[in-house]
Amino acid sequence: MLNAEKLREPKTISMYLKEVKNLIRGDNLEAALRMLDNALTEHPFNALLLSYYGYLDTIVNKNYKRGMDLCKTAIEISKEELKEEGSFKHEGFHAVLYFHLGKTYLVGGVKQSAVRAFKQGLEADPENPYLLGEARRMGIRRKPVFPFLKRSNPINKYIGMLIHNK
Repeated sequence: MLNAEKLREPKTISMYLKEVKNLIRGDNLEAALRMLDNALTEHPFNALLLSYYGYLDTIVNKNYKRGMDLCKTAIEISKEELKEEGSFKHEGFHAVLYFHLGKTYLVGGVKQSAVRAFKQGLEADPENPYLLGEARRMGIRRKPVFPFLKRSNPINKYIGMLIHNK
């Protein structure tokens, strides 16, 4: 027989994230948002959970300003954790936060801010496939290899193709 304490053990952040991602894949955004609400009750200052919550709150409840604010807060929490703990988090972690912020801006109709967020995410992780996909969809271009030459200059064009297409 299982005792009641084992049944009430809090879920880890990764357990919540796994369930949330599965719900999102199943297009059950409302359930994912409820799951994140529970997760934030147990882990109130987790940047990734907060970022997902802000993004989904914007989509599901049309809370544009609150969603944007939550995503920005998640980024600030992440920056503070790095400063205080001196810890190193995977750069991809920051890219996800900026991805959520950018998508939240898009849903809220603030394209310029979305472009800025996606660019900041690409600074953290230049190979992030989600950010690269959004950048392509929006027409965001990388900086020219040699900024003192025009973008159309064959040197910029072909060296850029060699570097970025590996």
